[in-house]
Amino acid sequence: MTAVTAQAPSAVRHGFDHTKLVLYTFAAVLVVLIVLPMSWLVYYSFATKDGAFTLSNFATLINDPTLLDPLITTFMLSTSVSLICCAVASPMGWLVARTDMPFRRTVRLLVTASFVTPPFLGAIAWELLAAPNSGLINKVYRVVTGAESDSVLFNIYSFPGLIFVVSCYTFPYVFVLVANALDRTPGELEDASSVLGGGTWVTARRVTIPLALPALLAGALVAFLQAMTLFGSPAILALPAGFHTMTTKIWSLFQYPPKPELAAAASVPLLVLTVILLRAEHMILGRRSYAVLGGKNSEPRVIRLGKLKWVALAFCFIILLNPVFLPYGALLNATFSKVASQFVTFTNFTFHNIYFVFFELSATRLALYNTFVLGIATATIGTVIAVVIAYLTAREAVTGHKALGFLATAPVAIPGIVLGVGLFLSYTRPPFVLYGTLWILLLAFLTLAMPAAYQQMQSAFKAIHPELEDASRILGATRLTALRQITAPLLRTSVIATWCFVFVGTIRELSAAVMLFTSETKVISVLIFDLNESGDLAAISVLGLTLLVVTSVIVTLANRLRLGGGSVRLRDN
Repeated sequence: MTAVTAQAPSAVRHGFDHTKLVLYTFAAVLVVLIVLPMSWLVYYSFATKDGAFTLSNFATLINDPTLLDPLITTFMLSTSVSLICCAVASPMGWLVARTDMPFRRTVRLLVTASFVTPPFLGAIAWELLAAPNSGLINKVYRVVTGAESDSVLFNIYSFPGLIFVVSCYTFPYVFVLVANALDRTPGELEDASSVLGGGTWVTARRVTIPLALPALLAGALVAFLQAMTLFGSPAILALPAGFHTMTTKIWSLFQYPPKPELAAAASVPLLVLTVILLRAEHMILGRRSYAVLGGKNSEPRVIRLGKLKWVALAFCFIILLNPVFLPYGALLNATFSKVASQFVTFTNFTFHNIYFVFFELSATRLALYNTFVLGIATATIGTVIAVVIAYLTAREAVTGHKALGFLATAPVAIPGIVLGVGLFLSYTRPPFVLYGTLWILLLAFLTLAMPAAYQQMQSAFKAIHPELEDASRILGATRLTALRQITAPLLRTSVIATWCFVFVGTIRELSAAVMLFTSETKVISVLIFDLNESGDLAAISVLGLTLLVVTSVIVTLANRLRLGGGSVRLRDN
């Protein structure tokens, strides 16, 4: 034993440890990904066209009604969506987590389907359903009631329509937070309330709800944040209705004639508010540990609903009609109908839409190629970066690991449209002129994917004890050798799952891509957005369903592979 311990320092001393070199390399990569575009964004927000310092951009933002109105609209949209999501998702979460309602697992699965659906695709599906003249729901309404041809049951091109659609694809965030909080609430606390004479509803009001309240408040902030930073749904529904949100206004400022200084100034408040909301969410969730102190908790109490369980199930399925059943049905109908706005029948059934998209539409092949090249590259590079950074931070391997962790999670506070503005301003000038290439999209997708990939791998590393790595280092291996030969094989399933989630997030990304694409760098999400502007809803349905099938398969695979890791939040667009 003495001989072994005497040789260990010598073995370590003669090997060159590349860890610090790797730290500085990856820190430089993160600076390029995050700090550089945000620095240019702030610089342009305070600069004139000649480069002089000014506050006039912000003054214009406040005084110009065409810029101030979108800010007010965004606040009203976000507040409304947050309230609606809490009102809908909290009872659903309680029913799934704490009652004997049948088909609870099915309801959870269908809520996951809402996560999988890109919000911009959901907005297009609701165009098919509730456009004033051609919407399928409005057509059925006129046939059933005999109303006039200009009568409308629901106009999706309106502010209430936008609130409705954004809520459909935002409520899952609140549902997951509330349901998970209720799943973890120990049954002893509710049993104690019952022993002391508290009935079912008294226990719920005084014990269960207070314990779940922090998660509900965090969910409200998340819903507000998602609605505030969303681009796709407002661009599809708000612009035809004649109003802007902040994200669509920022996008419009890059249309001819471009006004990058105003776009930068409009992006900064969105960025600051996002940081504040995320910090508030972290503080709220961070205080939840007061609820339970030590010990092994019993299973949560299951509340018997009796005959009301079928009413509860009906309530859940009525809610799920809006983000899942009706939109998917509309997309399927448009895919196989000769006219997208008509119900498919034996006389108008066709496969031509599929043939047209994949064999006649010239932009499809290039968009598919770009999408999958970027998806594979982003997932591979992003996963490698996340593995190394998570290792350095989880093992506290070097000085500065906290800074690395901060940089890796910082992009979660950057809305996609804001990042797109920052990258555009950064890489349209020497020495790095990347605009018009796939490289700038790769940088955008890597930046947006980094927080989820890092958090996933951080959780995986914390689940593995460092004993084997320590033994390897005693025998002379460097940290990187130990990571490659010892730890990485143990993390294989987590690495694959992280790769899958990054790939999915990349192929459904729109908000940054729409700011950075050119005719040669279109991806599927941008092609769908362009086809919507030209009104080709049948082609959109084919591409959308293709995207949903690929996404669903990969998310299912990743969820099966993920062992004990935290849930990954897909970024809305």
